[in-house]
Amino acid sequence: MSEVRIAAEPRTEFGKGASRRARRAGKVPAVLYGHGTEPRHLNLPGHDLMLALKTPNVLIRLEGLDKDNLALPKSVQRDAIKGFLEHIDLLVVSKGEKVEVEINVSLTGEVKAPGVLNQELVTVTVEAEATHIPNGVEFDIEGLEIGATPTAADLKLPEGVTLVTDPESLLLTVSAPRVEEEPETSGEASESAEAAAAE
Repeated sequence: MSEVRIAAEPRTEFGKGASRRARRAGKVPAVLYGHGTEPRHLNLPGHDLMLALKTPNVLIRLEGLDKDNLALPKSVQRDAIKGFLEHIDLLVVSKGEKVEVEINVSLTGEVKAPGVLNQELVTVTVEAEATHIPNGVEFDIEGLEIGATPTAADLKLPEGVTLVTDPESLLLTVSAPRVEEEPETSGEASESAEAAAAE
């Protein structure tokens, strides 16, 4: 599990104007909450945060506060058009604590021809120790045949990680290729037209 250190500073100004000023200065407004504590309002360096968020479920160690806080991103708001970070909610976590997170499901291998693969679940929710969250889980589809319907229960999760998603949720299906009906040839069309005219 990767851990990234980011310098944090308490936020003393609030409202849209203050948030805009913070973003102009290259900072991202953030809220840190959890463990029954009052939410804390922070500003984080935008570039460092953007790099950190490239890793799914990244563990962020916030430095520069009264104590180091280990946190997990819970909600990230981005500008719908330009994509820059507008705001982030962070959840305080501690070593040994269990948290629920979404992880990516990636497929390896090839299904047996002529089967067509349809992936139904691209992520699953799991419970894992905050400092041992897997980056994702792989599922081997090598040789699966038409009619195969593995479920979330078939995923092999790392030790200490438990599935929260319904185990019966369909992971993927392998179906037969669709056969398009061939259009009438021009010869058949003209024959049917002549027959209709003769009636």
